[in-house]
Amino acid sequence: MGKIFQYLSKYKGAVFVAILLLILQAYCELSLPQYMSDIVDIGIQQGGIVHTAPDEMRRETLENLCLFLSEEDEEIVRNSYAENGAGNFERNQLEKEELAALDEMLEMPMVMLVSMEEQTGRKPEDLKGMLESRQITREQMLKMKEEAQKGMGDMSDTMAEQRARLGVKEEYRQLGWNLEHYQNRYMLRTGGKMLAMAVIMMGAAILTGLIAARVSAQLGRDLRGQVFRKVVAFSHSEIEHFSTASLITRSTNDIQQIQMVAVILLRMVVYAPIIGTGGVLKVINTKTGMGWIIAAAVGGIILLVGALMSVTMPRFKKMQTLVDRLNLVSREILTGVPVIRAFSREKFEEKRFEGASRDLMQTQLFTSRVMSMMMPAMMLIMNCVTVAIVWFGSKGVDLGNLQVGDMMAFITYTMQIVMAFLMITMVSVMLPRAGVAANRIDEVIKTEESILDAVQPVEEPEAGWRGEVVFHDVSFSYPGAGEHAVSHLSFTAEPGKTTAIIGSTGCGKSTVLNLIPRFYDVTEGQITMDGVDIRSISQKKLRDLIGYVPQKGVLFSGDIASNLQFAGNVSEDDMKQAARIAQAEEFILEKEEQYKSPISQGGTNVSGGQKQRLSIARAIAKNPKVYLFDDSFSALDYKTDVALRKALAEKTGEAAVIIVAQRISTILHADQIIVLEDGEIAGIGTHRELIKTCGTYQEIAKSQLSERELQKTSDEKEEKGGPSDE
Repeated sequence: MGKIFQYLSKYKGAVFVAILLLILQAYCELSLPQYMSDIVDIGIQQGGIVHTAPDEMRRETLENLCLFLSEEDEEIVRNSYAENGAGNFERNQLEKEELAALDEMLEMPMVMLVSMEEQTGRKPEDLKGMLESRQITREQMLKMKEEAQKGMGDMSDTMAEQRARLGVKEEYRQLGWNLEHYQNRYMLRTGGKMLAMAVIMMGAAILTGLIAARVSAQLGRDLRGQVFRKVVAFSHSEIEHFSTASLITRSTNDIQQIQMVAVILLRMVVYAPIIGTGGVLKVINTKTGMGWIIAAAVGGIILLVGALMSVTMPRFKKMQTLVDRLNLVSREILTGVPVIRAFSREKFEEKRFEGASRDLMQTQLFTSRVMSMMMPAMMLIMNCVTVAIVWFGSKGVDLGNLQVGDMMAFITYTMQIVMAFLMITMVSVMLPRAGVAANRIDEVIKTEESILDAVQPVEEPEAGWRGEVVFHDVSFSYPGAGEHAVSHLSFTAEPGKTTAIIGSTGCGKSTVLNLIPRFYDVTEGQITMDGVDIRSISQKKLRDLIGYVPQKGVLFSGDIASNLQFAGNVSEDDMKQAARIAQAEEFILEKEEQYKSPISQGGTNVSGGQKQRLSIARAIAKNPKVYLFDDSFSALDYKTDVALRKALAEKTGEAAVIIVAQRISTILHADQIIVLEDGEIAGIGTHRELIKTCGTYQEIAKSQLSERELQKTSDEKEEKGGPSDE
């Protein structure tokens, strides 16, 4: 999870705004239960009377209230009211704190006035007369008030407030007020506030959703960009370490998991603590004495979630690995369909796919079954909490120390608190998997490339690059391999000459070519370009100097022109010239759209020979200093091969050409042939020299050429005194 928050930290501004909106939304949502409680307790039960300090009262009522006040309090009360033209007293405009103090001050005096006659049979005027005749002192009056308050016991706050407001209501009736209108006005005012809060809450939720969607989309885009740039910079070693199938899963499925969870984080995970904390604070302020119910519910939820997570977390980690495996099997089957059909292995591959799919299904079913217990268990907890609140709250209402509206508000706040935990619990199904996905993506991003540019790459020589490639006692072993793939190679590929490499399968021919563009770095020795160690040249510059044609032709979706101009700085004339040299122009012009003819993914809509010629044309169009052909003529017929090599010789007159080949007929023209055996050089020379001196080359030649062809090529070489043009 820490990785996901780390990714989101890049969008601090948007996240901060989203959190502010969530706080606003939570404030509105937490305010609604209190308004509902006020409508029930004040609007319905108390006729809309909010304060125990009347808005207006008669003179005699003011005098009677002052009977139960100390001299200091009496002065405050009298200063809080002003006489109007009708001879009554209206309450002055007071601050919120002053009004609350005045309510508390007049609460018990108002209760005394309401209950005096029914409890003592006396009227306030009688007490006033007794006070004036000194039959009773003010201290005794205050003591009567204190004793009455103590007599209410635990119900004193609620009962006193309710009875005081009944007195205020009676006072308004005596003043001739329209109490129904007064009540309706309060209900409409409070209902309007509720409606406004609901609208604000809706607006905040919509804006937060928009911000969350935008941030998650940007996060997904940026992560895909980071992963792509990192993977493109990987050497073959890093690609093989992760595997292509895994990198595809990480670039798509894993990032999608994070993107989806990012929305949920900003909408629910961040919101849940805010609403939960606010709910707890509201519950504390209700003073219902039922806080232990919430504590028990929260404790039960935490235990439930902890138990479920401990069971499912290992399976969530395993799930991503199984997705990788399923992608790998699917990719192998889809790309190898022709071979599978040719060998009638459909049933076997179906079983292999079914096995990978079943393993993933069983893991998903296990986690789904375990997590499916969560919702019923949470609903059971919520319903038990509701029953407990109603049970114990109804007793409080019956005893008079809890109002119905307060109990309703308490239930709502409790549900908000429980729902906050429920939201986190629901999200917890996705969070572990997203956490695993984030770690997998972070693993790719933080993987250090094994092939890096020098701190200060060598600049281009004053005379420009010539393209002379020299191997100085080069040895190389693949990562994790115990032995060298090639050992102690020393040779020079000069500009204007062709160097061919031949040998048995697995002797290291392609490995030699892969070392020149630094797909791998040498283990020992060095390779130089015009006397400069290629590790001192930036990778971009080095590869700009090289025209590489891989063993397996690779074309990209688009059209023929986009593939031939893949280097990026190829003009249309150079593209067409390269197509002519590669003997591709004929079949290109036969197509209806010619150079704009579409190429499907992987070049599946062209033949193997056409694909190979287009790959060769793509390298020629770059006009590089060094040409690398990795057995790139294998799919060509003899006539096309001869024509292509003849045209290529004219084009590459100033460049170094290095060819890896299986067929001797392809390299008879080479100025220098290097024979590899078990990764070491078994011989170097021309065809005529090697056919006489190198046993390994002789074996290869005898396996491919007849005695007559061997004698003919040897005689032609001696007559011409140099390499053949064919």
